[in-house]
Amino acid sequence: MKYRILVTYPIYRGAVPRLEEVATVKRPLPKRVYTKEELVRDLRGVDAVILGNEKFTAEVIDAADGLKVIGRFGVGLDNVDLDAATRKGIFITFTPVLAETCADLTLGLILALARRIVEGDSAVRAGGWEPEKFMGHDVHGAILGIIGLGRIGSAVARRARGFNMKALYYSRTRKPDLERELGLEYADLDPLLKESDFVSLHVPLNEKTVNMIGERELRLMKKTAYLINISRGLVVDEKALYKALAEGWIAGAGLDVLSVEPPSPENPLLKLRNVILTPHVGSATVECRRRMSTTVVDDMLRVLEGKMPRYLANPEVLKTKPLSP
Repeated sequence: MKYRILVTYPIYRGAVPRLEEVATVKRPLPKRVYTKEELVRDLRGVDAVILGNEKFTAEVIDAADGLKVIGRFGVGLDNVDLDAATRKGIFITFTPVLAETCADLTLGLILALARRIVEGDSAVRAGGWEPEKFMGHDVHGAILGIIGLGRIGSAVARRARGFNMKALYYSRTRKPDLERELGLEYADLDPLLKESDFVSLHVPLNEKTVNMIGERELRLMKKTAYLINISRGLVVDEKALYKALAEGWIAGAGLDVLSVEPPSPENPLLKLRNVILTPHVGSATVECRRRMSTTVVDDMLRVLEGKMPRYLANPEVLKTKPLSP
């Protein structure tokens, strides 16, 4: 008998036939995420789900009577109740194959902010041609502060070497091997904020990182500094950030994530010229989405076959549900 798999996010279509060989596949809703009620309804009798940005709360998990594996299409797990899934014996996999793509976007935002590329493009399209109005700042030789040195933060550090940037980093734990490999210098958070010309955020969202960058932290930054956030919107206090940008505490910001996505038209950040906003496109390249799709499908099928996945987010589940290598 075939498995039943729910897909809530539009994965690369080339990966779908592999699922259809072994399962009946329910495809995602058009252009929107599932509501809680829709998840509860559609998860009945489902063996596996490929999850996008929906909230997989304990209530949703409890309603999933036959669920064996959740394949998170991404690396952030803040939308999944890991403890509830583990208690129920559900395996959670994720797709940590997007670091290089996200690092590319980070450097793109740094360059766009420093060289005022978006402003210049808008001016030319409006009939302007006054290059002296768009004086920017050098990126080469600047100081980059990286907050969070996981896969993405490390990939950003590697790119920074190509621009001859001095790279500082702050992380919960020091990483001497990466310090030596990438020429990084560890700094506590406050000194990093004070010294950096660009501050780039690469931390997961959890109770310790909510509003990690607030008014106090923004006031520590240089007036010529830029903030880059491609992690999660709630890592930054947006009210404080708006004030910092509007009043000139910092020079600008590049944001791929916001606290509410999509933002309300009344979000004051949309009215500022010194902020670049992109619609959560950190992993949005053809190549990266293909890698992510292949990874999530591979690991999902391995779990359904009783085999160990490559990327397991809750290894504690193995205590009650062991898998073969």
